[in-house]
Amino acid sequence: MTKNVYSVGQVNQYIKNMFSQDFMLRSICVKGEVSNCKYHTSGHVYFTIKDEQGAMSAVMFSGNRRSGLSFQMKEGDKVLVTGSIEVYEKTGTYQMYAKSIELDGAGNLYLKFEALKKELEEMGMFDAGYKQPIPKYIKRLGIVTASTGAAVQDIRNIATRRNPFVQLILYPALVQGEGAAESIVNGIHALEQLGVDTIIVGRGGGSIEDLWAFNEEIVARAIFECRTPIISAVGHETDWTIADYVSDMRAPTPSAAAELAVYEYSAVVEQLALKKARMDRILQEKCRLERERLSHFQTRLFFLSPQNQLNEKRKRLMDMEEKLQDRMEWIIKDKRHQFLLLSNSLEANSPMKKLSQGFAFLEDRNKKTVKSIENVHIEDELTVHLTDGKILAKVSEVIKRE
Repeated sequence: MTKNVYSVGQVNQYIKNMFSQDFMLRSICVKGEVSNCKYHTSGHVYFTIKDEQGAMSAVMFSGNRRSGLSFQMKEGDKVLVTGSIEVYEKTGTYQMYAKSIELDGAGNLYLKFEALKKELEEMGMFDAGYKQPIPKYIKRLGIVTASTGAAVQDIRNIATRRNPFVQLILYPALVQGEGAAESIVNGIHALEQLGVDTIIVGRGGGSIEDLWAFNEEIVARAIFECRTPIISAVGHETDWTIADYVSDMRAPTPSAAAELAVYEYSAVVEQLALKKARMDRILQEKCRLERERLSHFQTRLFFLSPQNQLNEKRKRLMDMEEKLQDRMEWIIKDKRHQFLLLSNSLEANSPMKKLSQGFAFLEDRNKKTVKSIENVHIEDELTVHLTDGKILAKVSEVIKRE
């Protein structure tokens, strides 16, 4: 009988293929305790995850560590490891290749946090359209937090420094442990009934377990349904809770919440002084412009008045009369000069003057002027006109000029 013989490598490869084809092993979450934890210089993390029933080798490569490991893992930590289980062919051993590692307790709470966050977000409770504006100038500030601790002291100090005239009303609520969520809800309702202008809901920093009361659905709904604007100030700057998402405004710290809620009195006084000075300047400039307009209208009214119009017309008439007089005198003078010239010309060309110089004027018997010897014949009778009379003559001879 012939037997099938396989090499060790073939067997290891076969087993590896079996692991890789198993869908569950490609993405699996394993819960256990950390042991033999070693941080390699390359950035890889080698460890063993175990419980009462067994142990398993695991590794997280440096590429996954940057995004998948947010804390310093150490011996004894209870963790949730998510990744794949594969076979290392060279040794024939299997181990877990971790993609993300979370602390067990915080991990469960984180899953609850993400589930509630997704549910409320789908309901629209985080929508910006439901956010109420925070009043800029308030008279009464409500605070829901523990009566002892740094949070209330920080809020009191900041609010008093910024505006000592704002009234602070504290509802001393439980912010951690059993009954904390109900206490926070009661505080919101009580301060809303009092009619405060703004409410700060918050506490100091802590672990996700410490801040869990602000991740409860009843707290989120109380904040969403409250008609008074609410500023959430839970934990430190990097801590986010459901209350932060559903509130009208999120502050990174209680101190920052006090700065957002309470306006700075001295700054407002300074702004008012600046605005008053600006209004004074504008008013003075307006008065100056109106005075100039009034002066302009007075000048126009003076020029457009009937008396001024009559004076202007009289003056214009006098100017025109004077111009007309000058023009007439000039025309008369010019005409006299022209007349003199024409008179001299007429006198120079006057027949009488010619006659007085010894010339005569001849007419035939038909009273026609004799201008040429061609117009007369022998025995024609002619009239010779002189300055002092006329002579009747008869032509005895006609002599043509050579």
